[in-house]
Amino acid sequence: MKILIVLTYYRPHISGLTIYAERLAKAFARKGHQVTILTSQFKKELPREEVVEGVRIIRAPVLFRLSKGVIMPTFGWLASKLAAQTDVIQLHLPQFDAAGISLRGRLLKKPTVITYHCDLLLPPGLLNRFANLAVEFMNWLTAIFTHQIVTYTRDYAENSRYLKAKMKKVMIIPPPVELPIVRPEEVRAFSNRHNPRKQHPVIGMAARFATEKGVEVLLGALPGVLERYPDTLVQFVGPYQNIIGEEEYFERLSYRIKEYEAKGNWQFLGSLNPEQMAAFFPNLDLLVLPSLNSTEAFGLVQIEAMMNGIPCVASELPGVRQPVLRHGMGRIFPIGDLKGLTDAILEVLSHKENYETNKTPFSIYEPEVVATEYDDLFEKIKNTI
Repeated sequence: MKILIVLTYYRPHISGLTIYAERLAKAFARKGHQVTILTSQFKKELPREEVVEGVRIIRAPVLFRLSKGVIMPTFGWLASKLAAQTDVIQLHLPQFDAAGISLRGRLLKKPTVITYHCDLLLPPGLLNRFANLAVEFMNWLTAIFTHQIVTYTRDYAENSRYLKAKMKKVMIIPPPVELPIVRPEEVRAFSNRHNPRKQHPVIGMAARFATEKGVEVLLGALPGVLERYPDTLVQFVGPYQNIIGEEEYFERLSYRIKEYEAKGNWQFLGSLNPEQMAAFFPNLDLLVLPSLNSTEAFGLVQIEAMMNGIPCVASELPGVRQPVLRHGMGRIFPIGDLKGLTDAILEVLSHKENYETNKTPFSIYEPEVVATEYDDLFEKIKNTI
């Protein structure tokens, strides 16, 4: 089967959406499908076309940016060409350009599926408000033309303004999650390199440094944690400087973070490759996800941590709370509640043995299992159009 996957940003960009798309695309390729990614050339040094692990990647040149969006004059032409050559189309939303592609899929009678990752809520500002409205409008059009909408959890679907109005088209498929296997000596080497003083406990946060991630909530909870555990080390993994649209957010919080860095309680590790992430998780005592709004819909890193026996503390956002509720490995706390986060962290650290048992098998997240569910969905749609 020829599968066309379309999204605004693909690897090497780092986000839950791009990681999901990459894992699924590679799983499709391993199953013998011909997979093509249509995305943006968001960095000029990226090749216009390449093949990575059996996945063909085509990048449309970017003329200019509009907030976090990109304007690509040749995107429509490429979409028309590739849509005509494919068997099925998978669109990752939110995405400004998706409406035109879903219309092409409908006209060409190609099964067209949306994978809906999250609602779009850009930071305040006139330009961002305009961009938000434009993307929301295009997403609504996309839903009209597409055959099916996939999302991670029913919890999120029933609470998303976009999804709850289209529940007849919504299907739940768990996200693909996998980590490389690393040797114990690699885990120890990671600890020796990044925590030579053997500080304890180690609290991890793995995310882009973005407004919706709630970094300030963790910063606000940290004094209470340090009162009980003065040697606490927070390790922040992910891009944190020069994030498009988040420069002011980083600047606003940087002075507080520098104080903790100077005291040895905060450490930026930057972006890590999959092997490094696999060594990062086992060195943690706890992972936190203090996300603030529906731009966060699940948090793949929670499953990655839990697969390594590491409990999580997550905000009580629809979807985001599901890994903890489903697997029982951690606590949830009220959204944005500093004391709530402090108490949840201290509870898990004090009784870690109560949060290390998984209630539900992790096999539902295996990329091949997820890809098979999509295969079945594509075949079902084919038989109805």
